[in-house]
Amino acid sequence: MGHISLYDAKTHLSGLVERAAAGEEFVIAKNGVPMAKLVPLPKVTEPRKPARALGITRIAPDFDDPDAQIEALFAGDGLEEGSDNGAGG
Repeated sequence: MGHISLYDAKTHLSGLVERAAAGEEFVIAKNGVPMAKLVPLPKVTEPRKPARALGITRIAPDFDDPDAQIEALFAGDGLEEGSDNGAGG
């Protein structure tokens, strides 16, 4: 495990991250006092499993289909002259 100063770590961070990803570990010191440790993360071997935190178990097949009403609003259709469109003023 190598020791490196905070200044050198900032200067060479990209290279240190590459080396850490390859398996090396580094202790980063500020004024000679160890402050942090740069270590490789474990390799992900399987795809992430959704946690279903919102309770969503199904997405409708037409979920991302275009919506005619929203398209009309973007195109400026359907707004009557003089009506309040929420723009303020």
